Amino acid sequence: MAEGGGSGERPVDRPDDTGKPIGRRVVLSILALGAAGIVTGRSVSDALAKVAQHDPTGLLNILPFGDNFRYYSVTGSVPVANPTTYRLAVTGLVETEQHYSLTDLAALPQTDIVADFQCVTGWRVPDVPWSGIRLSTILAASRVKPQAKALRFVSFDGTYTESLTLDQAANPDMIVALRMLNGPVTHDHGGPVRLYAAPMYGYKSIKWLSEIQLVDRVEPGYWEGFGYAIDGWVGASNGRNDAPTT
Repeated sequence: MAEGGGSGERPVDRPDDTGKPIGRRVVLSILALGAAGIVTGRSVSDALAKVAQHDPTGLLNILPFGDNFRYYSVTGSVPVANPTTYRLAVTGLVETEQHYSLTDLAALPQTDIVADFQCVTGWRVPDVPWSGIRLSTILAASRVKPQAKALRFVSFDGTYTESLTLDQAANPDMIVALRMLNGPVTHDHGGPVRLYAAPMYGYKSIKWLSEIQLVDRVEPGYWEGFGYAIDGWVGASNGRNDAPTT
């Protein structure tokens, strides 16, 4: 459904011994499509990445999608938010709860970032343009209570959650993103509002964001239940030397 980070960086689970046998002609056709993606660029590769989400064979996951997002979801389907009624709630250990409409969010100071999106499984999309509100600005408006130590993020897919400490949330590259790739955040990319948590792995950048809760301790998110690190800084394991900017 949406690219890794989303929802997540992990393909939808598939049964090990189900599905029909795959013939040589089908395999050759898939490989030909992969070659077309290399030659013609992003349009074919993007289409293949979306098709791979529903591929029962797993073969499409071996194709080279180039520097493009892979599309996954953790629930199989996600409702599309109504832009008129959508609200981003800020709740929990705050002096003032907030319920932001898209118009409210667009009226707040916006920050532009160009940075890589790095999946924990190894693929990367370089130099992605992002735009949104610094997380620190959102928190300041709600006046965080002293007993708050962390943030819990909730997705309106009903399953996906994530976490940050207050110190991590103060990083200037942590934004509540309204735009990416030079346009509004699309539904497939986790829109209308998602987190972009840089320089962390993509699973920390929760998609389909509906609520930010201030809590008294870190509560591990969805992907941490599969063994992913709670502090998901991009590291040398994927050939990177990024470090926190704070």
